[in-house]
Amino acid sequence: MAITGHARPLAGQIVRQLVHVNVLDLATRLAAQAFLTALPMLIAVSSVCPRAVRQELLRSLRSLAGSESPVLAQVREVYGNNGQTLSSWGAVGVLVALLSATAFTRVLQRVCELSWHLPHSGVRIVAWRWALWLVVWIAALLYQGLLHRAFGAGPALGVPLQLLGAVVMWWWTQHLLLAGRVSWMSLLPGALLTGTGVVAFSLFSGLWLPRVLTRSVERYGPLGSVFTLLSWLILFCATVVLGIAVGQVLAHTGAVRRRLRLPDGPSR
Repeated sequence: MAITGHARPLAGQIVRQLVHVNVLDLATRLAAQAFLTALPMLIAVSSVCPRAVRQELLRSLRSLAGSESPVLAQVREVYGNNGQTLSSWGAVGVLVALLSATAFTRVLQRVCELSWHLPHSGVRIVAWRWALWLVVWIAALLYQGLLHRAFGAGPALGVPLQLLGAVVMWWWTQHLLLAGRVSWMSLLPGALLTGTGVVAFSLFSGLWLPRVLTRSVERYGPLGSVFTLLSWLILFCATVVLGIAVGQVLAHTGAVRRRLRLPDGPSR
């Protein structure tokens, strides 16, 4: 009975938090920005990178979306067209792609602020943080393939390395986009939930996404892959929003605060 008594208030807090954050709305906005800016930015970055870096990026995307899929085939075609498409970007194209990609970071910042019930930060305080997050995210993405293979040791060691990298990335992401307004230890539950969630989701996606994308292309043509990829992005972003939002609730529970040795009162 005691367990039930404690579980109900916690469940109620989580439900109220998810209603406050509006998970589906924020996940859809994040997915839309990722879809509109991710591929152009990756192509733009690749236009100034050597071929070996582009190949490593493809391996990283493969580890996130499955071994083979129509989308990866299209990206591989762009990367392997003797540099004609890549060279057409130029410095201005790269700059525009990077600036437009900050729209995704701004929405992600909103996710963190809503989850922690904090007001908007001033643009001068966070503008450079949007750009910094993008740079670190690109670097982390390039290393996903290496982590998945554990630098040659195999997936048995690679998955724990991916999990560790994801937790660190989402721990730092919250601290950066919240402009240091919440203590590091208070952000740890959200980082653990989000990191575990995105790695588990990526592993599961590798089993079903390639087949679903292939069937969508066969039935509906290129438009089918667009709808399927958008659905995947929404689910992925929902995992991120849920992890950060629920992490905030857990950071305020007595058991977690004692385990993390946080002082009583607001977790800031």
